[in-house]
Order: sequence, then C-alpha cells, then structure tokens
Amino acid sequence: MSNVLVLVRHGQSEWNEKNLFTGWRDPALTSLGREEAKAAGKALKDKGYVFDIAYTSLLKRAQDTNDIILAEVGQSGLPIIRDQALNERDYGDLSGLNKDDARAKWGDEQVHVWRRSYDIPPPGGESLKDTAARVLPYFDREIMPRVLKGERVLVAAHGNSLRSLVMQLEKLSEAEIIDVNIATGAPIVYRLDDKGNVLSKELLLDRPAH
Repeated sequence: MSNVLVLVRHGQSEWNEKNLFTGWRDPALTSLGREEAKAAGKALKDKGYVFDIAYTSLLKRAQDTNDIILAEVGQSGLPIIRDQALNERDYGDLSGLNKDDARAKWGDEQVHVWRRSYDIPPPGGESLKDTAARVLPYFDREIMPRVLKGERVLVAAHGNSLRSLVMQLEKLSEAEIIDVNIATGAPIVYRLDDKGNVLSKELLLDRPAH
C-alpha cells in the first residue's frame, strides 16, 4: 500500500500579479489566486483525495490556499500545522522590488543568478540551498514520519520551499533543480513506499509555471 503526500503551491498573490519579488512579505491572494486554490481543491475532490492533516507556512497566501482547498474537499475542520520552516525563500534586499526594475539596477545576468542558481543568495536573502537547509530538516522530522505511518498529508506552501521538497523526493541534483518550476494552485500527488521512495507522481492540473 502506498503513502500519499500532496504538495500545492499557493494561488497567485497580489505581488505575483505585479511581478514583485515576494519572499517573506505577506500579500494576499488575488481573485485569480483564490480561483486557482478552489480549482486545486475541486481537482483533489474529483480524484477522491481526503486528508488526515495539513501543513502550511506562516504566510497568508499559503494559509488561505490551504483553507480554500480544505473547504472544497469538505474538510474545513482538519488539523492544520503552520510553521515558518515552510515559508518562501527570503529574497532579502530584492523583496518588494519589481523584477524588471531589479534587472535594470543590477543587470539581467546578476538577477538571473540570484533567482536561478542553487547556492548564490541575493543580498540579505536566502539561496535555494539556504531554503532547503530549513525546509528539509522540518520535513524529515515532522511531515515524512506521518506520511510513512499512512497519514494522508497536504502541504500548501511556496515555490521555493516546495522545490526543496521536490529536489529531495525526486533525488534531483543541484543542476537539475535549477530548471524546475512549480505552478500556482496545481496539486502534485506523490505516492511513496514505506521507505519514502517515490512510486508515482501525478500533476492534477496543467498550469504554466511562473
């Protein structure tokens, strides 16, 4: 019997819509973001998924996505654990800046390095490696044991915190994870064996990743 883990990136936020670096800042979902979360919940419901527990970050856009999904699957009373370990990557001095303005200030190449490299952080912020250093110990300690006990777990979080999990689950290299993007509001369903190895992966909604 396989164990179920579902990862969902939050729906579009107000700052996604404005093309701003967000990180640990806390904008709300847009109306489209709420619709994306609702569609994610409907897709899970249509496939018959129910959950025993949900995890999310301390940021509103992820928490609201989680709540909308649970409402759609009829599980609004489910236990929810919120933890800073699942927060988005901290973009430091880039937070709140328009991405085009950042390119104009520092150059396309430098901004690309900050955004896409594995271990080079923006000024005052985190690299993906730094993000993984807080996400993965929490996942290994708190979430994976529940999955391996047979609990059905939903994780509603962020592009980079989820990329850290995908990197570990799929055993991707530092070079391979650079090209991985996660779409907003598109559930990724993993089925794992009793040792945590991925048996199958299913993407429930086909959305473009930003």
